[in-house]
Amino acid sequence: MASPREAMSAEGPHSLQALSAAAVSRSMAALEPDVWALPGHLLRGLLPLLSVFRLERAEAAARRAGLSTQPIWRKLWDDVMKTRPPNSENIPCWRKKFFETFFSNVLHGVLDVSSDWRLNDRHFSPLLHSSPHVSQLTLCNMLQGAVELAAEHNQKVLENLASSLRILKFQHLLSSDQSIRRSLVLLLHRLIHHGSVSHVSMCAWPVPDTVLLVLILSMSAGFWRSGNALTYHSSPCGLCREEGDTQSQKSTQERPEKGCCSEREWSDGEHQKESPRALEKADMQAEVNGCVAGTGQNTALSGLNCFPLEKQACEEASIKVSCDHTSRQGSSCFSEQLSHHSALRKSRRRTKSAVGKKRRCLRRSRGLCADLDDLYDFVFTVAREDNSVSIDQNIVTEGENADNLTSSSTGSPCCGHVGCKRRGGSTGIFSLKAAHRFRSVSTLELFSIPLSDDTCRTLSNLLSSWVSLENLVLSYNGLGANIFCILSGLRALSQYSDCCLRVLRVSDVFSHMPCMELVHCILSVFPRLHTLSVSFDLKNQLEGNRPEGNPSCSDAEIPECCLEQLEIRFPREPLHTAFLLPVLKASKSLQQLSLDSATLPSSQELGLLLQALKECNPNLKKLSFHDVNLADHQKEVLLLLQDPMLQEITFSFCRLFESCTTEFLSEIINTVKRNSSLKSLKLPGNRLGNHRLVALADIFSEDSSSSLCQLDVSSNCIKPDGLLEFTKKLEGYIQQRGGKIQFTHLRLFQNWLDQDAETAQEALRRLRAVCSVVNDSWDSSQAFADYISVM
Repeated sequence: MASPREAMSAEGPHSLQALSAAAVSRSMAALEPDVWALPGHLLRGLLPLLSVFRLERAEAAARRAGLSTQPIWRKLWDDVMKTRPPNSENIPCWRKKFFETFFSNVLHGVLDVSSDWRLNDRHFSPLLHSSPHVSQLTLCNMLQGAVELAAEHNQKVLENLASSLRILKFQHLLSSDQSIRRSLVLLLHRLIHHGSVSHVSMCAWPVPDTVLLVLILSMSAGFWRSGNALTYHSSPCGLCREEGDTQSQKSTQERPEKGCCSEREWSDGEHQKESPRALEKADMQAEVNGCVAGTGQNTALSGLNCFPLEKQACEEASIKVSCDHTSRQGSSCFSEQLSHHSALRKSRRRTKSAVGKKRRCLRRSRGLCADLDDLYDFVFTVAREDNSVSIDQNIVTEGENADNLTSSSTGSPCCGHVGCKRRGGSTGIFSLKAAHRFRSVSTLELFSIPLSDDTCRTLSNLLSSWVSLENLVLSYNGLGANIFCILSGLRALSQYSDCCLRVLRVSDVFSHMPCMELVHCILSVFPRLHTLSVSFDLKNQLEGNRPEGNPSCSDAEIPECCLEQLEIRFPREPLHTAFLLPVLKASKSLQQLSLDSATLPSSQELGLLLQALKECNPNLKKLSFHDVNLADHQKEVLLLLQDPMLQEITFSFCRLFESCTTEFLSEIINTVKRNSSLKSLKLPGNRLGNHRLVALADIFSEDSSSSLCQLDVSSNCIKPDGLLEFTKKLEGYIQQRGGKIQFTHLRLFQNWLDQDAETAQEALRRLRAVCSVVNDSWDSSQAFADYISVM
């Protein structure tokens, strides 16, 4: 792009003030202190001629002069990014938006700063000066961005990100080598453990690298080796040293949440009670630790200086004790089927042999501590043995918690599931008992990442003490029966009085069990949830042939819970109120209920549901039906519309007007006119058409007591002439009411407004003078062609 002088020359003659502003902009290095003292009318002409470096420094002076730089940053976005950001009308600060996107583009090498003179300032360091504005960052592919940020010359950039960054996303990751993973460790340690990142999201990883995935999950949960062993450019982490010095002066009984925690606190948990079995295991573990102590280090007491591989050996040595003790109690560690026991015995023999080799190796390598400080030697040494010992190995890490889970939830259907029996440790990637506790994130999202059995057990183990976690989203992970493994971790987490988990969202292609059964199970395991969303696309073809020993969750008793929002997307399952009723009874605080893609098995089912909601959930404010055929349930629809408690009702793609009569439409309008509590009515995808839209304008007539603020008529085959007639009718009612109307928002997505652009623009212009209108430039002809192509 041209310089200020060239740009002004191209535009023709300018005033003396404009020419002076251009001259000043070229000498800002010398004139800057004096420029900030200029009056507002002079600054206004100067600001658009500044580089991003000077414009950023001018913010304070512009505010003092009563000027806004937002239009300048918006123009910068258009000139440099050359794209329209999503929801551009809702962007509160274009300066932040520009710098955040600019940082990401420069980091990933997709933006050349020499392409625009405003970016090419010798005082401007692109990553350093834009980093304080970055609150969300996405790393992708081979993690080149992580390598760059962990480089020594970007140490100040990383410090800025540790203060500003809140959301860290990983997208389309590929397998990476050891040096890249080392850079990622440094990055995560600084941004999560000693930073402000509270939200970690991973998505679109069809073939995940198990080591890399577990690495990100574990560090997000706050687990890692001692900070003194994690070096940053050949020096131990200074922040860890400072925290270690501070914590050494505190009581060892204090619960760790801001720094590292002791191994004892991780394994036992501050809020869990020790059962006799757990005490016996502790005695057994002490004996094993006594053997290893002969090598010069007692792993049970070594605290932050514990050597990870020795602890791993201790864990494996205690495997036989754990499993044998369980079998004496009459329950198998792995499966109730006798055919599995022979394979189990072979696996134990291999494990015992491996443990013996590791013990000998440890004794021979006491002097190799420095070499084994390299985490990745440890990772790959243990990972190579995963095939032979992971099943036994995974029992140990959660062993201390297993009794507490069983004793606290005797009879729970989840505990007996095969997915729960195999739950446990860290799949051999690294030992959580050898790790220490740092700060952890509060939101974890996993989108479109297949999770193996081992990874699910690792995640379950991490969840079991992740008390800071507030939001968990598991979307399209192919969990299947492993959902019970995840629930076992949540059950352990629920034992902590200070656990923060309030939102759980689970979605997948196939449902391993009926949706209502899963909802029962989740709420019986974790009744403290405030929001629960369960969504599946298709029923599992093998659902009717589940293995024996996997009992139904629908018999589980649901304690009184804290649920406020429940969303269920059925894979074309029948909605039986009898199954939903226990959930509604237990959820006295329920405020929002959404039912999607359910079928109604009988004409009475919807009436039963409405009666149950009236009796059990007096606080319900929002009710939504999506893709539920309500064409033959007109009476129930009217009952809902006259409910005095509901403030928002959604009938989305419910075929509401498929066989609608004029009388039914009039009843709907009159019911809404009399309901003063209803604030939002959403009717997308119900074949409304022009004449029914025009009739809906009567809701706002002079004799109406309606308080309706929002109306959604998206995807309703509305044409421009119908919208214009609706607008004129609405304008007439507003005039009759003296301009006093509460209607504020109209949504018009995916209607046929492109068929007469001129009429549509007139209708939209007049509507926007009345309310806020949200629409799109939808090509109805192409949509119709797509519809025909799939018929």
